Amino acid sequence: MKVLHSWLAEYIVGLDDHPVGSDPVALGDVMSDIGLCCEEVELLGRGLDGIVVAQVLELAPHPGADRIQLVQVDAGDGEPLQICCGAFNMAVGDRVPLATLGTVMPDGMEIARRKLRGEWSNGMLCSARELGLGDDHGGIWILPGDPGVPLGTAIRDALGIEADALYDLDLTPNRPDALSVIGIARDVAAQLGLTFRLPGIELAPALADAASLASISISDPGLCGRFTARVLSDVPSGSSPEWMQRRLALCGMRPISAVVDVSNYVMLEYGQPNHTYDLAKVGGSHLGVRRARSGESIVTLDGQSRGLDSDDGVIVDGNDTPIGLAGVMGGASTEISDTTGDVLVELAWWDPASIGRTSKRHGLRSRPGPVREGVDPEIASAAADRIAQLLCDMGRPCTPVSCAQTATPPPAVSVRVRPSRVNALLGASIATDEMVSILTPLGFECTPDGDDLAVRIPSWRPDSTGEVDVVEEIARHYGYDRLGKTVPASPQAGALTARQADIRALHAYVSSQGAFEATPMPFLAPGDLERCGVRADGVVVANPLVNEESILRTSLLPGLLKAVGHNAAHRSVGVTLYEHGHCFAQALDGGLPQEWEEFAVVLAGRDAVAAVALARGIAESLGVTGRGGALEADRRAPPRSVGRGRRRWCAHRRGRRGRPRCCRGVWGVRASGLRPVSRMPSSDVDLAFVVADEIAVDEVEATIRATAGESLVSVALFDVYRGAGLGDDVRSLAYRLRLQARDRTLTDAEVGAIREQVIAAVASTHAATLRG
Repeated sequence: MKVLHSWLAEYIVGLDDHPVGSDPVALGDVMSDIGLCCEEVELLGRGLDGIVVAQVLELAPHPGADRIQLVQVDAGDGEPLQICCGAFNMAVGDRVPLATLGTVMPDGMEIARRKLRGEWSNGMLCSARELGLGDDHGGIWILPGDPGVPLGTAIRDALGIEADALYDLDLTPNRPDALSVIGIARDVAAQLGLTFRLPGIELAPALADAASLASISISDPGLCGRFTARVLSDVPSGSSPEWMQRRLALCGMRPISAVVDVSNYVMLEYGQPNHTYDLAKVGGSHLGVRRARSGESIVTLDGQSRGLDSDDGVIVDGNDTPIGLAGVMGGASTEISDTTGDVLVELAWWDPASIGRTSKRHGLRSRPGPVREGVDPEIASAAADRIAQLLCDMGRPCTPVSCAQTATPPPAVSVRVRPSRVNALLGASIATDEMVSILTPLGFECTPDGDDLAVRIPSWRPDSTGEVDVVEEIARHYGYDRLGKTVPASPQAGALTARQADIRALHAYVSSQGAFEATPMPFLAPGDLERCGVRADGVVVANPLVNEESILRTSLLPGLLKAVGHNAAHRSVGVTLYEHGHCFAQALDGGLPQEWEEFAVVLAGRDAVAAVALARGIAESLGVTGRGGALEADRRAPPRSVGRGRRRWCAHRRGRRGRPRCCRGVWGVRASGLRPVSRMPSSDVDLAFVVADEIAVDEVEATIRATAGESLVSVALFDVYRGAGLGDDVRSLAYRLRLQARDRTLTDAEVGAIREQVIAAVASTHAATLRG
């Protein structure tokens, strides 16, 4: 968003007399402080000394260059002055800006007398961009042919140019109110403590009945909450005033004609997108709003024919023919032209979600797009008056007639704001009266409600919907720098979980043994799993990156062996690589695929003794010792695998010297992949078994799991007891079983039956007794 300092000054009383407001650079910093990130401040109207108005007398080709012409101009002394120019958009009689000899251009270039291909150039004819007065660089700037301005007049005096500044703001999507000059001015005025005022609008009384000139209908109130229209008769033709063209050009919009320029000017000023129709081309002088019908089409202003979807909003004429994409772009059939006499101006509030979908579907993210998606639903009438005023002030009588129809604009929002909560969130001690003084200039109406405030959100702030949004407004204008910086104290210090500590210890130990971590892609080619000798029930990827890698791995070994082969092919032999990652397999019961973690090491050029030693070292580093200790807790796979790479696979990977030794383990327990979380209530059953010391804990747990069936969600050992009341060489193992069905609440009888089955199975399998 670009905005001019002079434009802001029209709405902020005393801006140029304020010590900060009068300094464009300081004012840019203030904008950044309140969230209107000012990326650049461009100072305008400076460096124009020596630029004068000249008139083209004669055009002739350069005898030695096809891309240069010789231009004779009159700089005010009546004598022809030759300029060599590379632009060809001029005609005899045109007035153009001339940089005379000795002039220093805004970019620092000094104009001197130069010879170009044998011809002297005594100055330079300038484009608007070269003067810093616009973005147009397609040719020489053709000035208005005002006979009251003598040739040789300084360009600054001829165009009424005063020193100005252009602010380039990088706005966030949650601030649609700042996509207008008025919205920015309101924010800046509140921060500087100055008075914000809207432009005064005076219009002559309407001379015609609105219903006799145009009518409106809304068939879909959900699409259009408010539709305002104004008929303007005998509108001026031709160009808009120079000052308006200059403002539009500096803000990034191309001047077109009086009517279109005024429409764009008010959109920038008020943030109210609008569209102008040639009333004579609108069938039945009627505008209607509805959803499109499948099969309909429209030719938009860019000349493209667009097929419509039933979700698109359209504006139709009295013949029910689409003449505009609602809130996105007008149709070519009703475009303003030089012969337009009566104009129908449309200003509407559209459903933001509908406009966003239509814009995206048709690839039309025009300048008004983001504005339309957050427009103030209450500003249309004032914007319509402003359009009428600007057109009526262009010298030709213009009769305004207003007609409007309202459907269902969004209701006003009020929120309760607790000053204590504001200070708690901001870590400050702001008085309630100061909060009110901050919010009131921004348009937030505050009413005391006990110790709290009832705050009415202004219509131009659709982004503010709750208490925390109001807190943000207070923080912005109170000043983030005044809040200070504090580091919140944590009630507890962070620490690694046991699992995280084990993973770090595992990585640290393997790295200390000279292994390097590898991260191969988890995708394999069909047949890789079989050649490697691992389980081959890999998951097939529906949309693989490449067809040659369409299988998810069931083991880390194929990827690591590929990496070893790649190193060997590049004469890097004897490498030791490891990986910790996820593996996948097809579902056992037609549900979700299985997923688990594995850790694998491949030792190239080493023997089995080294692989076994590494496996033992890994077990010791994890503290996996004693009865029941294993790298692997999954009952369906070996606890650890140590061996050689399969001969078929090693032969397939060319460049390998010998077969590498492998060490592989599965991390964690994954018995059957993922399972949906039940919404039903669960029941806990505590059972304590007295078993012999040689019976491992996980053996009893395995029996419980196998017996309890699908209703068992989890089983956990919560107590181990040896001592009084028990015999020698036995101990008590207490388990907590959580039972839960996926589709119903388990009855007491069902829970009791599972309990008795588990007791009987553990007793018969492990010679255990239930401890009372």
